[in-house]
Amino acid sequence: MLNFIYYPVSFILWCWHWVFGHVFGESSGFAWALAVVFLVFTLRALLFKPFVGQVRSMRKMQEFAPEIQKIKKKYPNDKQRQAQEMQKLQAEHGVNPLGGCLPMLVQIPVFIGLFHVLRSFRPGWGEVYFFDAQGVESFVNAKLFGVNLSTFITMPGNELEQFATERTSVLYVAIPLMIVASIATHFTARHSVARQTQAAAENPQTAIMNKLTLYIFPLGVLVGGLFFPIAILLYWLSNNMWTLGQQYVVYHRIDREEAAKKEAVVEKRQALAPRPGAKPKPGAKPAAGAAKKPAVQDTPPSDEQAGNGKPSTEIPGLSPDRSPGKKQGNKKRR
Repeated sequence: MLNFIYYPVSFILWCWHWVFGHVFGESSGFAWALAVVFLVFTLRALLFKPFVGQVRSMRKMQEFAPEIQKIKKKYPNDKQRQAQEMQKLQAEHGVNPLGGCLPMLVQIPVFIGLFHVLRSFRPGWGEVYFFDAQGVESFVNAKLFGVNLSTFITMPGNELEQFATERTSVLYVAIPLMIVASIATHFTARHSVARQTQAAAENPQTAIMNKLTLYIFPLGVLVGGLFFPIAILLYWLSNNMWTLGQQYVVYHRIDREEAAKKEAVVEKRQALAPRPGAKPKPGAKPAAGAAKKPAVQDTPPSDEQAGNGKPSTEIPGLSPDRSPGKKQGNKKRR
């Protein structure tokens, strides 16, 4: 049923084994191990652009997170209305929530496909998808540090005898890979969580997901490593190492872009702002945050300012022929 996954995965694996087989030999464990590692690199290189889009979408969603909280408070008991308003908000900001899930959704079937293909490489099985019988036999006989790539810790003893491998040898190779893969999974999640804003980290749902990715997933790698073949552990380790390096590169690239945009805005404001002591151009708008000067009230010029040479003795509010302390002349004296 899943041949549309198995055949492409086996084809990419075959191509890389063909490349490294010419360097180390067709039955070399290093050739097959590098083929698995570069299968991961091929997949992740194809998903690089969607990953960048995922990071940008997460940044935008963090920017309008307060608006999402307002929607939840406005419609606390209407989940359908919340979903409609959030879809409108995401459309206004140009965010596609499914775009962030694409890299993970694509990796899941590839992991399942590789797991199935490698488990099908058994002694005497003949052709397996894109590999002929000779290619299958080459993988079966290949050993990495004395261990076949198809073996795993909990493999039954009779199957280990078919590969001519002892369980202790599998433990010596599998356990270090499990530990390193688990640590890489933790640091990958830790690097991603560190980029979250405080508002996003305080969200209860986000806090739960952070704990899962930081502790439960790495623990799952340790437990699952008991049942994963050596080749799958190599896949898991190289996948997490690529993710960690890719996050570092992409996050720093986006940080530089945002810093450049902020610097350009500041320079534009500085260019439009008038120089100290210079009068603003007619019609120019004052710079944002600039304090307005109080309007100066016009007063009539004094006699000295008018050029009469005599100071004005008039008091505001009184006519020239009136002065304080004198009675009006039109009143009769008693």
